[in-house]
Amino acid sequence: MKEYDCGRCGERHDELPMHYTAKAPEPFFRLDEAARAKTLINEDQCVLEEKDFFLLGNLEIPVAGLEERFSWDVWVRVSRRDFARACEMWETPGRETEPPIPGTIETTLPGYPETVGLAVTLRTREVGFRPLVDLADTAHPLAAEQRGGITTARVQEIAEVVRHG
Repeated sequence: MKEYDCGRCGERHDELPMHYTAKAPEPFFRLDEAARAKTLINEDQCVLEEKDFFLLGNLEIPVAGLEERFSWDVWVRVSRRDFARACEMWETPGRETEPPIPGTIETTLPGYPETVGLAVTLRTREVGFRPLVDLADTAHPLAAEQRGGITTARVQEIAEVVRHG
């Protein structure tokens, strides 16, 4: 999207971001350096201390008047069994026919009440695309926005919170 005037700093920013990605699941940031060194993490998968398993999924939100969707890449805690199956199928054509995977969000999203622990379902997509994250039908504002969409003004509000805290 095009440039915008920031309501927080008063400056004109080059582009209104439509996508954000979390670097790691929240529990990763609580680990000491020794435990972090043993963590298996790449751009889509994470295993903490051989007992906690996470996949990075794409949570899309429709934006009124736009074809492009606003999105967050969020880490989702899944079971060991579901993680193993997802890894096994990661590069397999047709993987989008796999059943949905239950999990919980393990990413704090700026501009929302607590998002860690929200129940979700991951829907695997074709090879090359991160799974889609569908929030459970709750009253949480993020779930309401995923169901009902947001305005570009809300996208700008999120951008200002992400940029300036």
